[in-house]
Amino acid sequence: MEVDVISLFEPESGAPELALVRAVLESSQWSDGPMIESFERAFAGWIGRKHAVAVASGTLGTWIALRALGIGPGDEVICTSHTWHQVAQAITLAGATPVFADINYWTGSLSPEKAALKITHKTRAILAGNTNGHPAAWAQLRWLADAHGLKLIEDSTEALGSRYQGNNVGTFGDVSVFDFSAPSALCTGEGGMLVTDDDTLVHELRYLRKRRVADRASVSIGSRVPLQAGMSELTAALGFAQLAGLDDRLVARRQVVTWYHEQMQSFEGVKPPYIGEHVDEVHWMLYVVHLGKRFSGSTRAQMIDDLLSCGIETAPYSHPLHQQFYYMNKSEAIGHKRGGLIDTERIGDRALALPLHTLLDEAHVQYIVKTLKDTATNVGAGAAIY
Repeated sequence: MEVDVISLFEPESGAPELALVRAVLESSQWSDGPMIESFERAFAGWIGRKHAVAVASGTLGTWIALRALGIGPGDEVICTSHTWHQVAQAITLAGATPVFADINYWTGSLSPEKAALKITHKTRAILAGNTNGHPAAWAQLRWLADAHGLKLIEDSTEALGSRYQGNNVGTFGDVSVFDFSAPSALCTGEGGMLVTDDDTLVHELRYLRKRRVADRASVSIGSRVPLQAGMSELTAALGFAQLAGLDDRLVARRQVVTWYHEQMQSFEGVKPPYIGEHVDEVHWMLYVVHLGKRFSGSTRAQMIDDLLSCGIETAPYSHPLHQQFYYMNKSEAIGHKRGGLIDTERIGDRALALPLHTLLDEAHVQYIVKTLKDTATNVGAGAAIY
């Protein structure tokens, strides 16, 4: 079977995206216009929250959220080191201290029990995510945050459409963060969204997002200096069009996941993807497999190279933050030493992301899984998944 390189992710676009982007290009307003407002209203309605604030990225959005909640130098924020997007780095940008807690091994999301062990008198917030689309244990995390008077920030940069206890992800945090860069199912190249039900907080989020033309003559603006972190009308037009087709796109992606499940059944030792308690629906960001204990980070890297030589793009699911150079050399980053986050390191060394997008058909998936099996054998480690 001849194949071109099968990309890890390929965005889908069509006539609606072209029409809305063209409409903005032909207008005289490329920023701070009606397309942003339309996208915000539509996204808030789709998620099920009162307010949405469009931002330039998930990282910048989280930074804005932390500032709006009054979190900065001297404060601690409990978070996970296991993530695709580097949203937790916003804690460092805000001047606060990231406190890395371990994950639930099965869901990959922040463990409420392990997060509880990290709470001190300096803790101001918990930042937890829906890892690869799987909802975190939001009932327990909400109880933990409320019991200790902490803010709960939901990182939904890897999740769209997943549901927990009857509600969409993005509805559980005091403020929740989405990111629309690849490989999001709603892809605008760059960009993100903050959502909240707090009528007071949303005004601060909008204020800190960017300096408005109306504020140029204000002498009080310097008391809380805003960022230049807004979304353009062009990006909003693309996002608005992508949102209109998102439900159909999620259905198509689910079919690809079904093909993966069917092909993986013949893979020695494979288990179905874990679905946690109270989780109604999971829409995976990528199809992630966990390599067996006989694999290491170096053998995974060899597999990635071998798969690419066969025309398949894959990637490590994450490079845990506490193992990255910046945090390894920052003594104030709590939990930064290797060996302290056992399950994070166990998954981080052996999680392999496979392509997942709507341009894949059943033959592509068959080829990917067959090549994965062959590659696992070639590196000499036997069965790849446990």
